[in-house]
Amino acid sequence: MLNFRGAKFIKSATSKLDRPEKKLKEVLFVGRSNVGKSSLINALVDNKSLCFTSSKPGHTRLLNYFEIKDSCYLVDAPGYGYSKAGHQHDENFAKMMEDYFSDNNELSLVVFLIDSRREVREEEMDLFNLFNADHIPYVIVLTKCDKLNQSEKAKAIKEINTSLSHVDKSNILFTSIDDKKSIESLQKYIANAIK
Repeated sequence: MLNFRGAKFIKSATSKLDRPEKKLKEVLFVGRSNVGKSSLINALVDNKSLCFTSSKPGHTRLLNYFEIKDSCYLVDAPGYGYSKAGHQHDENFAKMMEDYFSDNNELSLVVFLIDSRREVREEEMDLFNLFNADHIPYVIVLTKCDKLNQSEKAKAIKEINTSLSHVDKSNILFTSIDDKKSIESLQKYIANAIK
């Protein structure tokens, strides 16, 4: 199994051209602002201070590359949605992601984070359609699941299937940064994706 501990920050990049020189497989973390991308990466690598986390949405503005010991990069993308920068931020995000996804042979998996307590929004549907159109492998990670009971989890899956056109249940993971088993499940999913 891939050892996620000992991950280190390599660099921040404004585009794919500015990525690290060493070629490794990439696992991209993408989701709305404040969905918990940085916190989830910290939980995966068992280092609470690797990724800077902020309670203010829209904090991450660049693609941040974290290396997992010569195996892959975990790439933390900027959040989309609410930002004090407004529409300009959304346009910059769209351009950055379009550039990142085009002809990216290193991309092995997108970890697509969605808040389990919220409805799926148009931006999420657009991204999901992009993954399918371009045959980009993805896993949907529902975050903050420690706050859900069983019926709320069933409702969350129904919301995903209704909004995102029948996702295979094996491509949906419930996670909480406080639930070690859910973090281990995601670690295994990533390890299989980069084999």
